Amino acid sequence: MATSTTPLLLSCFMLHLASTIVIAHSTENNYYYNNTPSKYIPKKPLLNVIDSCWRAKPNWSSNRQALADCAVGFGKDATGGKYGAIYRVSDPSDDPANPKPGTLRYGAIQNEPLWIIFDKNMVITLKNELIMSSNKTIDGRGARVEIADGPCITISNVSHVIIHGISIHDCEPAKPGISTPNHVGHRLGSDGDAISIIDSTNVWIDHCFLARSTDGLIDVIRASTAITISNNYFTQHDKVMLLGHSDQFTKDKIMKVTIAFNQFASGLTERMPRVRFGYAHVVNNKYDEWQMYAIGGSANPTILSEGNFYVAPNDPNAKQVTKREVKENWKSWKWRSSKDLFFNDAYFVPSGFGSCAPNYSPTQSFVAAPAYMVPAITLNAGPMYCTVGRAC
Repeated sequence: MATSTTPLLLSCFMLHLASTIVIAHSTENNYYYNNTPSKYIPKKPLLNVIDSCWRAKPNWSSNRQALADCAVGFGKDATGGKYGAIYRVSDPSDDPANPKPGTLRYGAIQNEPLWIIFDKNMVITLKNELIMSSNKTIDGRGARVEIADGPCITISNVSHVIIHGISIHDCEPAKPGISTPNHVGHRLGSDGDAISIIDSTNVWIDHCFLARSTDGLIDVIRASTAITISNNYFTQHDKVMLLGHSDQFTKDKIMKVTIAFNQFASGLTERMPRVRFGYAHVVNNKYDEWQMYAIGGSANPTILSEGNFYVAPNDPNAKQVTKREVKENWKSWKWRSSKDLFFNDAYFVPSGFGSCAPNYSPTQSFVAAPAYMVPAITLNAGPMYCTVGRAC
């Protein structure tokens, strides 16, 4: 009879082979920087599969909606405002009770599809949570846009939302108040997340900076699914990303989230992500010295960690990448590491049997890059600050 380790070793046979892109290893002496061997410190960025779709094109500003074709993973079909008009934000003010044309809130709550862009650099301090309507893109390319020092973004009971190229930080809880035309009724407020995704589908969060919020940086809860979170820069926060509402909310079994090409940078404690019930494909992310753990969960989620670059902290009690929020009955959970790289004594505790492949559709599917390329393909995580008329 085969040993019990055989299914564990073979269960990921359906995963893609490593990318055919090649990069030379450094021949320098093997010194270290932030616990990372020097040969993995990139001299210049490389384009990952999402960025290669649009960043090399100097005409991106005249064909902004083409960005909607560039997502991969479970959020691939998020069209945002692809089929709508361009809406220009010229006014950084905010009036939740009577939104003015030219403000971000006015565009975000309209019923028709809109591709929202910004006429200039601006810091937007929202007076209450910004509740998105369906078929909207917030596209910060060409300007430096911050949502900060107030309530932030809520994506609730909608579909087809893209948020790209903005900074969201120092978010505060929202007050009870009126809602948008598509969310009739009196809102009870929000907890202070940077982005809350609630009972929504086809959402793509890309190239954003997220930090220092009252609650989480990104929450995906209450039966949300078809989500991609990519190319973002996370820093200076405790509970980073929650996938799944509670251990009792079984509707989250439908949840499927792709987390790709992100930098989980300095000052992060835990939940990168923390998962309940659903499926998370965590692929080609760079992790820099978490304070407690990197990937956690409860309620029997399925997690595939593929081609990630893990650098553990110096704390000898925080070397483990994984944390199960349960003391027993977790060995059957499908948590798997495939082609990851581990540094400074980082380690991943696998569990479970059977296939762990994401089973993407042909249009969602992409090839994970080799883990040694991750520092280069995540080097430009966060907003790009593109210049009109030039490639990004």
